[in-house]
Amino acid sequence: MRRTDRLFDLIQILRDGRLHRAQDMADRLEVSVRTVYRDMDTLIGSGLPVAGERGLGYMMTAPITLPPLNLTLAELEALHLGMAVVAEAADEELQRAARSLSAKIDAVLPEDRAARPADWGLAVYPFADAAAGFRFMPPLRVAIRERRKVRLDYRALDDTATTRTVRPLQLEYWGRVWTVTVWCELRDDFRTFRVDRIERLDTLPDRFTDEVGKSLMDYLDRQKGAPAAG
Repeated sequence: MRRTDRLFDLIQILRDGRLHRAQDMADRLEVSVRTVYRDMDTLIGSGLPVAGERGLGYMMTAPITLPPLNLTLAELEALHLGMAVVAEAADEELQRAARSLSAKIDAVLPEDRAARPADWGLAVYPFADAAAGFRFMPPLRVAIRERRKVRLDYRALDDTATTRTVRPLQLEYWGRVWTVTVWCELRDDFRTFRVDRIERLDTLPDRFTDEVGKSLMDYLDRQKGAPAAG
């Protein structure tokens, strides 16, 4: 498993807000405890709101969602793309400018974050991973806003390919990687997909309305309780 994929899996484990021991996460991901420690240091250093330490365990202290402040989703997406491109540049002055801009953006994120990183959104995933999914962001935004179902071809981290019809509910940002939370008709349950792992996406004419057990609020309530299915 690539390290970027492992970091994503760790985020999915932590997002239930509960305390997780490094040994339990290592067993689940089939890696050493030392590897989990290194990965957690990376996640914490990248600005994800994770608290904990070696020997005690780790937990997410605040959800990471798009901040409903002065920036629109399109503006945040554009900034994310621009900063990712500049962060890959060789020009040190532009790199410093990107980090300065990311710090200013961090200033408007939720105040209860565990730390104020100097490199918001620039430290965890390589730009190529995020760029692979950028073309699907506009139709996903429209589908969420207009409550339209989409059909997507998705390749999981284990390279399994599936075609699913889903109800897109929420986009989230995880330090260079975007995910979309959906109600999946194939699994008849909530699922979270990495946008960069989507290979094809078609917006369907079918609209959906909230149904008991299938809405975004139902998903958020489940996150506060039992962990969502993987």
